[in-house]
This record gives sequence, structure tokens and C-alpha cells, in this order.
Amino acid sequence: MKRYNIYEAKTNLSKIAKMLENKEEDYVIISKNDKPLLKVTLFEGTGRENLLGCAKGMFTVPDDFDDIDISDLFEDDLDEYL
Repeated sequence: MKRYNIYEAKTNLSKIAKMLENKEEDYVIISKNDKPLLKVTLFEGTGRENLLGCAKGMFTVPDDFDDIDISDLFEDDLDEYL
């Protein structure tokens, strides 16, 4: 574990990221006024794990969903808007 103050961490952010990426360290502590403030670790994942199915159970699709003619949604009387 390495420890940096905020200024050092800002200056060496790329170095810290590469060190974590190369598994040279498990984590890095960033301190402010000699007190630990942040524990920086390598993000283990793609960041997209929860996108598929994230709205599951929040709404229902009507049974006649496939019966809708999408062109009907655009055939309003445009005169009222002009």
C-alpha cells in the first residue's frame, strides 16, 4: 500500500492508475492534512453489468403493443400546430 497526499496524487494520477492496473499495489491511500481521506482501488468490472434488465418490474407492456401502427402516431391534424 502506498500513500499520497492530494497534491501528489493529482500529479501522479496516471502513475497510480498504471500501478493499480499492473497489480503492483492492491490499493492506494490518499490523505489530506495527514489524515486518510480516500482508498483508491482498481475497478473490477465493465461498468455495464446492471444495464440489462434494470427496469424489470417497473412497467408492463400492453398486450396489443405489436398491433399499433406507428404511422398513426404521426398523422395528427398538423393545422392546429401551424
